[in-house]
Formats: sequence, structure tokens, C-alpha cells
Amino acid sequence: MSKQTPVAADGRLTRQQLKELETKEMTPLQKFFELVIMVLPLVCGIIAILEYKLIPDKSMNQNPNTYLWALVGLVVAYNVYGWFSAYRRIKGDKSVYEKLRFRAPLFSALFLLLAVYDYLTIKTGVLTQPFVPCLNFVLNAFWADRAMIFECTLHTLWLLFLGYSIGVSLGLVTGITCGYSKRCRYWVDPIIKFLGPIPTSTWIPIMMVVAQSLFGGAVFIIALGSWFAVTVASMTGIANVDKDYFEAARTLGASSRQLVFKVAIPHAMPSILSGCTQAMSSSCTAIMIAEMLGVKAGLGWYMNWSKSWASYDKMFAALFVICIIFTVVTKALEAVKRHVLRWQNGAEK
Repeated sequence: MSKQTPVAADGRLTRQQLKELETKEMTPLQKFFELVIMVLPLVCGIIAILEYKLIPDKSMNQNPNTYLWALVGLVVAYNVYGWFSAYRRIKGDKSVYEKLRFRAPLFSALFLLLAVYDYLTIKTGVLTQPFVPCLNFVLNAFWADRAMIFECTLHTLWLLFLGYSIGVSLGLVTGITCGYSKRCRYWVDPIIKFLGPIPTSTWIPIMMVVAQSLFGGAVFIIALGSWFAVTVASMTGIANVDKDYFEAARTLGASSRQLVFKVAIPHAMPSILSGCTQAMSSSCTAIMIAEMLGVKAGLGWYMNWSKSWASYDKMFAALFVICIIFTVVTKALEAVKRHVLRWQNGAEK
């Protein structure tokens, strides 16, 4: 065994090492294209900077350096990350480099998209100002109103996770119970079939009138959508567990509690986590609609308030914050799912 492919302590190769053994040596032409792909984001970033600096603005652009510094920061960040991945690759860890290589075309497309968007807004006016503001307007609006946006963000996160946690907790209890017990499923299944076809957003106008507080109504709507998604996923996952597992566990003397927590839930975990991800998606939709229709705080309310004052730059700023928040939350759920289900792909070593 060569030094480049050391074995683990137990004598087995890691997945990364096996991948390296199976990878063929690249030809000079392939290495050249590999280098082009890695450098292309820097080229596209410079193109975006030059487009913003050299092409004159068609309308007034106050504090023009805000977007410029943001572009420079993105280019510098990619450059630093690229040198770090190269350093790790020299040290024998290719995972960082491979992740950057995989995302490099996306980064290139992102810089080009920023350049095209800026050209269509502030440079040419094809996208009418101020209804579709340029990114410099959006960044300046975010910085000027950052305190209020931060407060609205906290309110949205509190409302989101409160409703989501309540709905997921109740959904797990309902789904696991109904999936394991046919008697419980007999009573709950008609309710699920009745509520299932009804979109969550349909309940919002009703709850805004019936609920004693708008906040409580919004929490109920978010919890309802989460409860339904997790209940169906949990019930389906447990109902589909092979009956032979239960018979084998009973033969070994497992109690009813052990059958649920040691057999049913672990085998249904992929379905349960998929339901949790779907519940977060429905919660994000419900919270935006609830805040726009009735709740007097949050990012959805802020967007509606900005639109009423024709402050479209602030509206877009809140929209970008919403996108970032929901992307981070989704990535976090995916990370939890990968960690919990790491046994599906086998051990790393």
C-alpha cells in the first residue's frame, strides 16, 4: 500500500481512499479544463465588477460603493477558499477541493447573473426602476433599516420554530401511534383524509377571525401544516416496516415499548425525517402568508408594509433575508438528516 493511500486503524480503506484508487490519472487536457473551471468564478467576478464600474448608470445611484464592496468581498472569499482547498489537497485531503470544484460552475453562473441583473436595472432600465431595484439600492436599504429588519427576523424565527416544533411534536406522537396501532389509525385516518386535501393557507383567513390573537392563530396554522406532514410520513413509515422485524424482536423477548422505540421508529426514520423536511417547507409558506394577511410583525409584514409605502428596495431586502433564512434552515435539516441516517450509506471507515 502506497503512502498516498494509507489504511485506517482497522485495516479498511475509507470511502475517499477507495474513490482515489478508482480515479484515473487525468490527461494534460483534462487538467487544463480543471484549472479553467476553478479559475472561472474569479473571471466572472471580475466581469461583474467591471460591468458595474465601467458602464454608466442610467438613473441616480446613491452610495454606489456598497454593491461594489460586496462583489469584491465575494471574489476575495472565493479566492481565499480556493487557496485553502489547494493547501488541503497538498496535505492529502481532497474533500474540500472536490466540494469547491463541484460548486465552481454555480459560483461562475452567480457572478454572471449578478452582472446581467445589474445591467438590466441600473444600467439600462429594462427592468423598471424603482419597482425592480438594483442590488445597490437593496443593499443600501438593508443597511439603513437593519435594526427593524433584524427585529422582524427574530419575530419570524420565533413564530416559525414555535409553530413548527408544536406541529412536529404532535405529528410524531400521532403518526407513530397510528402507524403502530390499527385501532388508533381507525379513528385518526378519516380526519387526516378530510384535512389533507385542504391547503394550509385556506385556514389563515378563518383563523385570523376566530383566534383570540393573531399570533396564536398564526402558530396554529403553522402547527397544523407541520402536524399533517409529519403524521402522514410517520404513520406511513411505521406501517411499512417489515413485520418480520417485529416477529424476530418478539421472539427475543422485546416488550411493546421496545418494539416501538427499538424497531418501528429506527426503521421508519427516513420517512419521518422526510416528513419533517416537508413540514418545514409548508411552515415557511404558511408563515409568510400569515404575516402578510394579519400578523403585525415579521418579515412578511415588513414586505407588505414596505410595498404600501412604495419602498420596493426595502421589500426586496426583506425578500433576500427570507431566502437566506429558509435556505439555512433547510440546509440544517438536511445536515441533521444525513447525520441521523449515516448508517444508510455505511460507515466512512
